[in-house]
Amino acid sequence: MLIDVKDITKVYEMGDVQVHALRGVTFTVESGEFIAIMGPSGSGKSTMMDILGCLATPTDGEYYFEGEEVGKLSDNRLADIRNKKIGFVFQSFNLLPRTSALHNVELPLIYSGLGRKERKRRAFESLEAVGLADRVDHKSTELSGGQVQRVAIARALVNNPSLVFADEPTGNLDTRSGAEILAIFDRLNEEGNTIIMVTHEPEVAEHARRVLHIRDGLIERDERRD
Repeated sequence: MLIDVKDITKVYEMGDVQVHALRGVTFTVESGEFIAIMGPSGSGKSTMMDILGCLATPTDGEYYFEGEEVGKLSDNRLADIRNKKIGFVFQSFNLLPRTSALHNVELPLIYSGLGRKERKRRAFESLEAVGLADRVDHKSTELSGGQVQRVAIARALVNNPSLVFADEPTGNLDTRSGAEILAIFDRLNEEGNTIIMVTHEPEVAEHARRVLHIRDGLIERDERRD
């Protein structure tokens, strides 16, 4: 089992007001699943993503990632998990604009301590896997939106993570580019990658084999598809 979430709550203190973002969420994720998390604005899906991605800790409850209880881990161990075990793909891409595609993809490997030659080899292979072998020296400003998102996917994959998170990955793309990105996620999942994607678009969620519908901090429905 990759993820085991047990009765997680998350409460934010906003002055004198308590905001209950999650109200007791329980579910599991097996390796190789493709899951979409859906819900209206304020439903708790972003908070869920932050906790699953080890970017935030729950107020109460337990979260196990590959058997480790995340709430009991040191900051260094959490940073290690985020760098080596989890790949992130964001709606806003989060690339360095004046840097080549190759160097953007290399960045997680620099933090891993790999040598320069091995970094470049793995970064090139990752870009090749998303169809950008001929764009490795191009800067973000010289690429289309769809190509920039493919660089972001290559960066997320370069450490061979256990899990890839995608937060509204087609939100800033036109229809054609969005379809190309979703086709890449479909292929990655067919190759065995575990993907969790946050989206508010039903047509995007259709690519997932399982959809968690969140409302008011609770899982309203856990929909599985054949």
